[in-house]
Amino acid sequence: MKAIGSVFKYGDNVDTDVIIPARYLNATDGKELAKHCMEDIDKEFVHKVQKGDIIVANKNFGCGSSREHAPLAIKCAGVSCVIAETFARIFYRNAINIGLPIIECEEAAKAIEAGDQVEIDFDSGIITNKTKNQQYQGQAFPPFMQKIITAGGLVNYINEK
Repeated sequence: MKAIGSVFKYGDNVDTDVIIPARYLNATDGKELAKHCMEDIDKEFVHKVQKGDIIVANKNFGCGSSREHAPLAIKCAGVSCVIAETFARIFYRNAINIGLPIIECEEAAKAIEAGDQVEIDFDSGIITNKTKNQQYQGQAFPPFMQKIITAGGLVNYINEK
């Protein structure tokens, strides 16, 4: 499993209220949520994001509310992966449950900049910054997590069984 895309870069403590503002939580459709993804932190995100792009952030990405809407909005906006130094634990679990690949790597989170072209190999955990010709070792996904992500989330994975 691989992902490749252009980077959107954010700082520490990006909470679920800026990933998908609470005023849109009456929507449950991923496509509708994606229209408002990141708008309180980056008004241009939804206009610039392309399928396959990558979000890179510093510490504690996805903190705040435990809503599943946040990783769903990111995934449905076309983001192929989120890289961060650390994730809020409930966001981490919600992301895997809905099939959004996320990977922790402090070195990559610090070195990668907005606009860089990045490739992630989920089997090995290797993150390659093609713009800077640098590699970083992130956490590889265990095979069972890759199966959940490939299936599009936990519910789809269980239904396939």
